[in-house]
Amino acid sequence: MNRFFLPIECFHPGEVIFDTDTSHQISRVLRLKTGNQVIVLDGTGAEYLLELSEVGKTTSAGRIISKRENTTEPRVHLTVLVGLTQREKFEWVLQKCTEIGAAAFTPVITSRSIVQDIRTTGQKTDRWQQILKEAAEQSGRARIPVLNPPVLFLQALEQLRGFDLGLVAYENEKGLSIRKALRGYQGESLGILIGPEGGLAEEESLRARQSGIQLVSLGVRIFRMETAAIVATTLILHQLKSLD
Repeated sequence: MNRFFLPIECFHPGEVIFDTDTSHQISRVLRLKTGNQVIVLDGTGAEYLLELSEVGKTTSAGRIISKRENTTEPRVHLTVLVGLTQREKFEWVLQKCTEIGAAAFTPVITSRSIVQDIRTTGQKTDRWQQILKEAAEQSGRARIPVLNPPVLFLQALEQLRGFDLGLVAYENEKGLSIRKALRGYQGESLGILIGPEGGLAEEESLRARQSGIQLVSLGVRIFRMETAAIVATTLILHQLKSLD
């Protein structure tokens, strides 16, 4: 069944009025008809079963049949801080980690990031937000992940210190796995930093250690950046029993 996230102002007693973009998608892309049923979400954790009562290019509406709480969200709020890289790879990370269960993303500029000018990311924000929305709809999420503003590496370390637990994935770390790092963890917020292609520079890994942030291994193999982000997200949520 088709799923749509809508702004809260679209919800009215007994019915939902779709915005123009979603109306176009319903009528022209999906070619749904009156009487078809869809699911809409308000972004707060509730989902509504609707029967379409009006379908048009610019205006569509649906009658609310039922409302329930969506229980698919992980217990732990996981933020993935990821090094900015080529557009396709970065967008792949946003899409796949959303499907797995990441709650937020922070783009990071490190010394080896392909993108070095933080100002160039502003024009991409709308596209990134749309990718998150579509991935959340496709995967049955109750909420669209938060997209934080891009930060420099030292700012990323500050963010990591603000979580109940902050981790940095580092290919030269041999002793501490994610499983060991999460042993006994009972917090609600967790952040993990994934470096860019080429990994973190040695001085960056040293700065992270000096900041009291744990460096963790993702295993004996070295992954590409986009693979590392997906593996780390999966390992963390699996270890915390948040994939069930």
